[in-house]
Amino acid sequence: MNNLLNTELNYQDLVSKYGSPLLVLDKATVRHQYRALKSALPGVTLHYALKPLPHDTLIDVLEEEGACFDLASNGEVDIMIRHGIDPDKCIHTHPIKKMNDIAYALNYGCRIFVADNVCELEKLAAFKDQVKVMIRVSFPNPETKVDLSKKFGALPEEVLPLLQTAVSLGIEVYGLSFHVGSQVKTSKRHVEAVNACSEIISEARRNNININVLDIGGGFPVDYENAGETDIREFCKPIVEALSNIPDNIRVIAEPGRFIAAPSMVGICSVTGKSMRFGKPWYYLDDGVYCSYSGQIFDHVVYPKFTQKIGAINFSVLAGPTCDSIDIIAEDIPLPELDVGDLIIGKMMGAYTIATATDFNFIPRAKIVEVDLEREPLSINIEMVA
Repeated sequence: MNNLLNTELNYQDLVSKYGSPLLVLDKATVRHQYRALKSALPGVTLHYALKPLPHDTLIDVLEEEGACFDLASNGEVDIMIRHGIDPDKCIHTHPIKKMNDIAYALNYGCRIFVADNVCELEKLAAFKDQVKVMIRVSFPNPETKVDLSKKFGALPEEVLPLLQTAVSLGIEVYGLSFHVGSQVKTSKRHVEAVNACSEIISEARRNNININVLDIGGGFPVDYENAGETDIREFCKPIVEALSNIPDNIRVIAEPGRFIAAPSMVGICSVTGKSMRFGKPWYYLDDGVYCSYSGQIFDHVVYPKFTQKIGAINFSVLAGPTCDSIDIIAEDIPLPELDVGDLIIGKMMGAYTIATATDFNFIPRAKIVEVDLEREPLSINIEMVA
């Protein structure tokens, strides 16, 4: 299987052809990641969460694979409209919305929304003949750097009253949802959340409220440290076992984002300047934390970095192109001596990189180059240095 997890590109040729900085998106890796997770979660419908990488080519590949989609804004609705995606394949999972956000999604045809409080249910009640609601349940997870239950979700004991409120307002109850956090280390919290939701579903049914769907969110991890392939089947085994015990006739969906997007891109940037500062070599690059490496700030991720150069190693600094001193990609990174024009390659750079990039200092964002390594294999040997 040729994909960015096990194939190396001719980076210099790409820069010679397209310039620098670049992000290289591989369609084959998108397919590979989607199929791997689909196989690891049999019977679970995967709704790709657009926010990590809302790129047209990735969306087209996933649509070809039969994926569904997870939306959270009017802009993401617009992407679905532009691609002609069937709204029945979409869910809108932002727990807090403006009234016109709800109307905008409904005008597109997306009817399934998430809420976690009475205020949101009262907004949805204005559209009660059109909407279906999933109540989001909070399962805090201190093991993850991005605990998505900190900002959203009702406590388990608050869910039945919210379901009863939805019914009293005339809103059709669709299901429950949760998200145990981003880039989780183990599936333990997924299992705990599935088991807790199973009890809530049974309790709701005893109160004559029918739950049809359980959304187990995302959080499926990737291996940034080694730029390698995660054993997603092993990770998902406990989740699959827990799902086998939920009440009958419950359809299960999930919201993967990072797992599909992150391995699908490599970043290529060039050394534009160099100096000695405080006894260390400093290399100034044409990409940084305000652009493709934005995930180091917003997503708490350190991307594996490579160079094609060889030689004696010095602990060095990689700095981005803006005039801001926070724009530093790496400090104390072991590197051979680099020259202007040499390349730094970052792997696992698909999720929360270009999606969170800015135009700060009016420095252009990286161009995106698309390849399909199932059909256009390229190779070159490089040396890993960090």
